Amino acid sequence: MQRTSRLNRELQLLNTEPPPGVTCWQHENKMDDLRAQVVGGSGSPYEGGIFNLEIVIPERYPFEPPKIRFLTPIYHPNIDTAGRICLDILKLPPKGAWRPALNISTVLTSIQLLMNEPNPDDPLMADISSEFKYNRAMFTSNARKWTEQHAMPRTQDTKADLKENVTPTESTLQKRKSEELPREPKKSFKGP
Repeated sequence: MQRTSRLNRELQLLNTEPPPGVTCWQHENKMDDLRAQVVGGSGSPYEGGIFNLEIVIPERYPFEPPKIRFLTPIYHPNIDTAGRICLDILKLPPKGAWRPALNISTVLTSIQLLMNEPNPDDPLMADISSEFKYNRAMFTSNARKWTEQHAMPRTQDTKADLKENVTPTESTLQKRKSEELPREPKKSFKGP
């Protein structure tokens, strides 16, 4: 009961006063299965990208941290190809820094900060960490390419596509284009 009421309060707060660039909602109306979107920070190689995350709330929450992973591929030293995140507040002590006083909003804000300021000294991806340390230009270029390829919203995409990370089909795009174009009568130009 305490867990459910706390989660309700947290979701309500996230919906009324979300951190900048963060959206969170229940997935399939399940209280312990959430989805979030985090916008890449200004000035970072992730700028303009919309990154989808999965949040699974454990039974023992808030005494155990939520399990969070990226659904959108991201080129980052602290996030692996399965979307797992190396962040101390996502682990229990003594190796981690999770405390019951933390909440989902704080965790999502910390993930945003980690995106902007990777920690190459505690990597999940050693090769990306090495690139970040010793060839920053290459890291930035690769991270931007991944962001453009996987996280940039397309003008034809709907919110539903972005939330589910679905690439629209050709027929869906044609349908949307026909729906988006206003039907105005053709005007003929008559000169002076």
